[in-house]
Amino acid sequence: MVMTTTTTPTHTKLRAEGFSCPSCVTKIEKQVGRLDGVEAVQVHFASSRIEVEHDAAKVSVDEIVDAVAKAGYVSKPSAF
Repeated sequence: MVMTTTTTPTHTKLRAEGFSCPSCVTKIEKQVGRLDGVEAVQVHFASSRIEVEHDAAKVSVDEIVDAVAKAGYVSKPSAF
């Protein structure tokens, strides 16, 4: 018998800086989406918000922030 555990994804919100054009959205979504454990990424250009659904056991918030940095943008966790 194989036991499967389902974990509820963690919903992380980040505030980003330096958005200058809508193509920034694609760059960030691609970079963060490559991380193992990331299930969904949505970048809100107008509000400079990034929302990520991820498995916290596989990828940390710091790793997500690092991925955003690799795309060329500064971000930090946000409560809203």
